[in-house]
Amino acid sequence: MTSSHLDKGVLANPVQRPAPLRDSVYETLLELITRRRLPPGRHLVENELAEQLGVSRQPVREALQRLSNEGWVDLRPGYGAFVHQPSESEADQLLAVRSLLETEAARLAAGSATSEGTQRLWELWREGVQGLERGDTDAMVDSNAALHHRIVELAGNGVLEGLAAQVERRVRWYHGLVVQRRGRESWEEHEAIIAAIEAGDQERAAALMREHTETTRVAYHHQVAEGADEDAVGEEAVGEGEATGTAGRAAGM
Repeated sequence: MTSSHLDKGVLANPVQRPAPLRDSVYETLLELITRRRLPPGRHLVENELAEQLGVSRQPVREALQRLSNEGWVDLRPGYGAFVHQPSESEADQLLAVRSLLETEAARLAAGSATSEGTQRLWELWREGVQGLERGDTDAMVDSNAALHHRIVELAGNGVLEGLAAQVERRVRWYHGLVVQRRGRESWEEHEAIIAAIEAGDQERAAALMREHTETTRVAYHHQVAEGADEDAVGEEAVGEGEATGTAGRAAGM
């Protein structure tokens, strides 16, 4: 009987295993969270998620633990997992850091961008404007993220790129809330930034990016404040309805 044993060194590379199921579940849930399909505060029930994703509860549990470690999900003993609801301070700190990184990225990009690099920026800008015209929120969010990422790449600073990557996906989460509010104004700002980078005007590119990211930060806070006001009005209306119903029952209505 011939042995199936392989001599050492016969295989140059080990067999590539598919990504663990927990990683696939993690990526799926993170995508749903960043696109706000699973909004902040949503209760994440393991067995429901497992059924919807067509997997067992174990990879869902592992994915939720990882999302919790990264701050995307809050695990509350006795209650379960919930999509993280960022505080005003948390959002402000993140968007402030983003502004610092991307302002410097725009300045560096203007000093080193090639014609090929700026051409790609214009392509992404056109994709975003087309998404705006279609009212396609996902397309606008994706094009915005890709455009900002490309500017960081054009800066040619590996350390800066690594730091920006750490906040990029979370920024997309916040941007999803204000993309409609910012609308065409945002893409006009992008147009001016790209033009400054193409012209090699470092100071103008940095100033425009600083103003652009600051405007987005302010828009986010306004959006959150308006949402809180709407919630308060809704709760007040419910309270009045309950009071009316109680009074009506007491009066025999």
